[in-house]
Formats: sequence, structure tokens, C-alpha cells
Amino acid sequence: MTIAFHPRRRPRALGAVAVALAVVTAATACSSGSGGSDSAGQGGSFTVWDPYPQFDGSSQWAKLLESCGSQSGVTIKRTAFDTSDLTNKTLLAAQQGSAPDVLIVDNPVVSTLAEAGVLTSTEDTKADTSQIAPNLLAAGQGEGKTFGVPIGANTLALYYNKDVLKAAGVDVASVTDWPSLTAALAKVIASGKKGITFSGIGTEEGTFQFLPWFWGSGAKLTELNSQNAVDAVALWKDWLGKGYAPNSVINNTQTTSWQEFASGDYAFAENGTWQLAGAKKAGFDFGIIPVPAKAGGVAPAPTGGEFVTVPVQKQSARYPTSAKLVDCLTNADSSLATDTTLSYIAPTTAVQAKQVAANPDLDVWVKAVNGAKGRTSDNLGTKYPGISEQLRTAVQSVLSGAQSPQAALSAAQNKIK
Repeated sequence: MTIAFHPRRRPRALGAVAVALAVVTAATACSSGSGGSDSAGQGGSFTVWDPYPQFDGSSQWAKLLESCGSQSGVTIKRTAFDTSDLTNKTLLAAQQGSAPDVLIVDNPVVSTLAEAGVLTSTEDTKADTSQIAPNLLAAGQGEGKTFGVPIGANTLALYYNKDVLKAAGVDVASVTDWPSLTAALAKVIASGKKGITFSGIGTEEGTFQFLPWFWGSGAKLTELNSQNAVDAVALWKDWLGKGYAPNSVINNTQTTSWQEFASGDYAFAENGTWQLAGAKKAGFDFGIIPVPAKAGGVAPAPTGGEFVTVPVQKQSARYPTSAKLVDCLTNADSSLATDTTLSYIAPTTAVQAKQVAANPDLDVWVKAVNGAKGRTSDNLGTKYPGISEQLRTAVQSVLSGAQSPQAALSAAQNKIK
């Protein structure tokens, strides 16, 4: 991948965008942005911000960044933030002219930062994205441009407990659509075990987990109150009403729902690629199948994962080195190490094949990622956060019994209009 930068662009006004995401005060400002304090050319230190606070300075991820810095002739000053903090601090830093040299950011946020003028595009940088899967690249696209390079992807599928299904007389191969999944849950409950757990919390995690069922019904995010959308929410509500899913899903994060599954009592759990290592330590035999669509086949699941981006800088002389860092983290030679470190699926078919060859358990995840969909796709861009908020609010209202599926989704649709 060869990257050469064009002259820099100036960020547009950021105030409205920042307020829409969160109220950011001066107390949140960071001094680790590049600004003009470091060398503008080769050498010196370059700042990298990422959303991986779980990886400390001794981790493989930190070592990978250090290695990329050495290869680029610079020292890396890395700062890790929680995802929501990273977005807000990036917007503030851009206002102050102190954005990091390289920013690794959750893919739904890319469109927000791009619209605000914070990010350079691959048209500016001449980054080669021709080998990257179009459905993964779409998460960072808007107005005909691509802003950054996906570092990898994760998505959702259904983990299942083989022992629980066997005891209930359920052949997992029979689970191909919503009716057959619901029938399997009924058998599991009748056998004395628990059915399915997932995250229905009123945050983006909840939206993320609901989208395979929403999209799998045939619904579109531009029409939240369609009959297909109603069917999707009604499915979850029906499971709670019949005891096929626990009431805890209303407040479950993906972590707490996983803990429920790891107890060994549940037949199914909707969760992500990142839980594979934990599943192997759970102490029972497990398998993984894609989330089924309502009428059969595989439901599109949302793509998780981050983009490696280059924010606009005051000093354009810094860009060539930033380009080297991006290339080091995303090119075909290093992508396998990067995505293995992050437990992600690579964004290119060539590296995906290497991952499966090294770990056959990843085959189902590669298929799931290749069928996944970006949350900001369909030209939603910066409209997505507002739609997501109304969708998860509606789901919460239905699961708690406050409203019917039709009433909750109609209210949500009215608000996004």
C-alpha cells in the first residue's frame, strides 16, 4: 500500500457535532495531540490515539505500535481511550489544532468526524483500498469518499452449548430461521435448561445486538415502524414472555450476557468474535452458527472494528510519516499480526485465508464478516447515531412492557423524522 498526501484541508466548524455527541468541557482536553510541539518531519515523536485501553504498555498491541514507529523512524506517543471518550476528545483536539497524527476510531464514528472536516480521505492520501472487502470499507464511506482504512472487523453470531442442545434433543442443523430457532428454545426450556441470552441494554451495544434481527427481518433503518421491524422487536419480546430469554437481557451488556452463557446453563448466546478465546476456556463443548434471518438464510450482522485514519494537521510535513504508520498497521504483510493481536477478522480475503489456515475455528467468523453490513451504510452517515438512539429506546420500551412493538417503533420513526 503506497500513500502520498495532498495538501491539507481545514476542519469545518465542529461545535454542533461535538454537542450532538456529548458536552465536552475544557477539563477533557489532552496535551498529547501533535500540534506543533514535535518535529514536523522525520524523527521526533508521533501521536497515536486508539480505543484499546485494555492493552497496556506490555501488550502485543503496544509492541506492534512501537515496531511501526521504529520502522517509520519515529517514537510513538500512544494514548488509549474508551470509545466514547476518544470521539469527544478528538473533536475537541481538532478545534484546538492538536489532533493526533494517527487516529484509530470505531467505524460508526468515521462519518461524524469526516463530516466535521477532521479526517483526510483516501483520495487525499492515495491509500490503496482495492483489496479490502467492499462491505467493510462502506462503514467509512460518505459522499463518494473513503476516510481511512479498516484495521479489521468483528461481528456477531450465535454461540451454542452442544451438551445443552443434545440433552434437549435439538439438532443445531435444524436451526435455519426464526421459527426453527424458537422451536429449539422451547425444547431447551422443556428439558430444564435456559434458552438464549443477548444484550438489550439501552446503549449502542443494544443496537448492535438487535441489528441482525432487525436487518434479518428485512427492515431498513430509514423505516423503523415497518411490519418487518415490528416482527423483529416482537420476536425478542415473545422470547422474554415465554421465558426463552431472561429479563436480565434488558440491562445486559455483551460482557454480562456472555457471563450468563459461560455458566453452562444456556443453549445460545448472541455475541462476538472477541469471545472466542473465552469460549474455549468455558469448560464445555460449544459451536457457532450465523444469526438466522426470519425466513431463512444468514441475517446481515453489523460490522464492528475500527478504521485507521489520519486527522488533518497544522503541519502538512508530518503527513508522510503518518502515512507510513498507517501502512505498517494495515498492509497485507502486517495485517495478520495486527488482527491476530486484536482478535479481529482481516479486511482482505488473502489474509482471511491465512487466519483460517492457522485457526479453523475462525471460518464461521470469516463468513459472518463477509456477510456483515456497516451501521452507517445505505448513505446514513451521521444520521445513524440518532436513528440508533431511537431504535434502542423503542426496543427497551417494548422489552420492559411499557409499549407495544408497533407503538414504540411508530414513536421512534416520528422522532427521527
